[in-house]
Amino acid sequence: MARNNCKNGLPRHIEIALALVGLIFASPLLIPAMVLIKLTSQGPALFRQKRVGRGAKLFTLLKLRTMAVNSSGPQVTAKGDARITPLGRFLRKTKIDELPELWNVVRGDLSLVGPRPEAPKYVDVGDPLWERVLEVRPGITDPVTLKLRNEEELLAGFEEPESFYTTKLQPYKLIGYVEYLRERTWRSDVEVLVRTVSAVLSPARVPPPTVREIEEKVKKLSRFSPQAQ
Repeated sequence: MARNNCKNGLPRHIEIALALVGLIFASPLLIPAMVLIKLTSQGPALFRQKRVGRGAKLFTLLKLRTMAVNSSGPQVTAKGDARITPLGRFLRKTKIDELPELWNVVRGDLSLVGPRPEAPKYVDVGDPLWERVLEVRPGITDPVTLKLRNEEELLAGFEEPESFYTTKLQPYKLIGYVEYLRERTWRSDVEVLVRTVSAVLSPARVPPPTVREIEEKVKKLSRFSPQAQ
């Protein structure tokens, strides 16, 4: 399949319209959540962090703040992380913390569907998989993100969660991103959006991968060399 097919997702004008509608419908959740964040912990209601976007350009990702301010530590988060506030645990579990990302869609930083944007320290622009992933605009959701709704639980099972993330989980994600982008169409993007809503309402409908499944897929990484694409 032609390389350019990886870019045939939803048209931008449709994404912008859907994101604006989403923000309107999300406002009854967003506004109270922002007030509660301000009332229950010190710091801003919104969390801003630099992420790597299309063409390896940096942009500012917006989320509801779920951690105590000035928290140090790894940029990956495991379940039970002491930096997460009590309210933040609820916001992360329900994915309400990600609703401000709809504004990133309107701004053009994100697509509704696409590879999740990564923090700069975890991106290797010279890696062939990253080269493919960075050809497209990152997104709020995608098939890999749906499968990894339990990412924080997976990371919590390791003494060094950041090491597991960089050596196993991130390669697993990259392989999944490339697989999806190879066959991507606007119809598949719509299907992912529908599945995302379903997963939020009923998480059990999307079974997560096991650690063994992740490791087995990463072992087959050679299949995703530039020559194989």
